[in-house]
Amino acid sequence: MKPARPNLTFWQLWNLSFGFFGVQIAYSLQSANISRIFATLGADPHSLSFFWILPPLMGMVVQPLVGKFSDRTWCRLGRRIPYLFLGALIAVLVMCMLPNAGSFGLAVGGAMIFGLISLMLLDTSINMAMQPFKMLVGDMVNEEQKAKAYSIQSFLCNAGSLVGYIFPFLFAWIGIANTAPEGQIPDSVKWSFYVGAAILILCVIYTTFKVKEMPPKEYAQFHGIEEQKADVKSPSMWQLLKHAPSTFWTVGLVQFFCWAAFLYMWTYTNGAIADTVWGTTDAASEGYQTAGNWVGILFAVQAVGSVLWALVIPKFKSIKVAYVVSLLVGAAGFASVFFIHDQYLLFISFLLIGVAWAAMLAIPFTLLTNSLSGDHIGTYLGLFNGTICLPQIVAAACGGLILKLVGGAQVSMFLVAGVFLVLGALAVKLIKTK
Repeated sequence: MKPARPNLTFWQLWNLSFGFFGVQIAYSLQSANISRIFATLGADPHSLSFFWILPPLMGMVVQPLVGKFSDRTWCRLGRRIPYLFLGALIAVLVMCMLPNAGSFGLAVGGAMIFGLISLMLLDTSINMAMQPFKMLVGDMVNEEQKAKAYSIQSFLCNAGSLVGYIFPFLFAWIGIANTAPEGQIPDSVKWSFYVGAAILILCVIYTTFKVKEMPPKEYAQFHGIEEQKADVKSPSMWQLLKHAPSTFWTVGLVQFFCWAAFLYMWTYTNGAIADTVWGTTDAASEGYQTAGNWVGILFAVQAVGSVLWALVIPKFKSIKVAYVVSLLVGAAGFASVFFIHDQYLLFISFLLIGVAWAAMLAIPFTLLTNSLSGDHIGTYLGLFNGTICLPQIVAAACGGLILKLVGGAQVSMFLVAGVFLVLGALAVKLIKTK
């Protein structure tokens, strides 16, 4: 039966998410290089996870606010796009600042503080730019096409990740310096951030011109919202949480284990493979910086695995079965890193990790948005981001302690990540779907 809400063409769905390509380049540069940057500035390995508290903390604050305010915003540019554009502009400026944290003649403490402030601003702006894309799909796509729309978004997300991850390796390969004086960031990393910033703003400009959001009356009709609700005071975020569908909480539990696992991957991959493959733990050494470039390649392989698995997920008859299988395959990938000491064999590990990542990008939002009405979808998606941010904050706060408990070798944290994904797969059973 033909859906009550009209279908969009492929290119309309593509345009809704195209700017995500640029935003994800910025996010992948951050996730692949933050530990490398702060280790180069002089951070102790047992303290590295603390630097990862800021990004999810800012996301936990910013994304619900962007959702709530954009639900009640309307201007010439639309409802979500103004927040997207402002976030992208700030991100571009900060991406030019962060990799220069060690280049201003500051002492180690001063460089760390400068880097932390830059990281806080960068993640705030990336979150402001990222969340509207999820909301645009919820706003403008009917239930029949949401899985397809989020799959396109997942593809663009992974394509952007692929580009961002390989930048440092690519720039070092063409001859840009991959080492620098002690306490300074190599030029290969700096130019990665500069070029990523340029691509980000161009992609966001494309989305701004190509996407026309629905005016309030059309939006209300599309989502079946009663007109008189416009005059009713908007419920608070606490009230919305109180009445959130059970899917919100059960999917959120799965998210907790998944995002904690990936936080440890982002934090410890550089130190782990520098130790197990290049035989060094000295952040100033050429081997450590070479390992840093190889981290980008491994994360790019993960993105390839994710793109390929995204094509397989729709073949499953049950979305919950797809979720469980994906997380268990990812758990095997994490565990295998502990036993592999060859840089090329690690491709297998990260292809398997990409399977879990594909499921994490698409399945939770499909399950959630199909359980929501349209009048508060932005706020709910912003609140749901807490199920991404809170586990990262908890994992980051506990990272140093867990590292000591597992013996101090950073590669051991991959076993911990594997256990978390197994727990996430077990928690999928709690999700109820209609």
